[in-house]
Amino acid sequence: LWICWTNHLSSDEQITTHSQHLPGSTIGKHLRHARDHFVLLTKCMSNPPPRVLSYDTRIRNTPMETSRADARIALLDAIKQLEEVVPTMDFEEQITLQAITPYMHSFKTTVGRELWFASLHCVHHWSMVRVIAGEMGINLQEDFGFAPSTLVYQGVLDPSSA
Repeated sequence: LWICWTNHLSSDEQITTHSQHLPGSTIGKHLRHARDHFVLLTKCMSNPPPRVLSYDTRIRNTPMETSRADARIALLDAIKQLEEVVPTMDFEEQITLQAITPYMHSFKTTVGRELWFASLHCVHHWSMVRVIAGEMGINLQEDFGFAPSTLVYQGVLDPSSA
């Protein structure tokens, strides 16, 4: 991600430009939204049990949505949090996921399932970043914004090398 970011996005204007094809979308909003899921999960796992996770408690209109410098700091901070928390996680641990659908619901899930969800959710938003970047004539890495299963199917990733 960071290589993609530093090699292709060169101005704050690029992360705040509204998409023509995805109404209301900007690169900055997608970066923040995808990052939030990881931050909320690591925060949940840093709390003592019983652990309750909600992806609906995000803060919008943050500095990282409009400033490349702030986005860099926020993304690197999220990476640091993941590096500290993920190695200590028990992926089989059950936690409660609360979701507004628009009514509040609670679900039992596992830490591993939620880490997997956050990762694929991130890829989903990277694909939208790819669309918005393309609207501005910015070409990203060939594999940016594609699910791992798609890259395996295309022969870009070798699942036996993992």
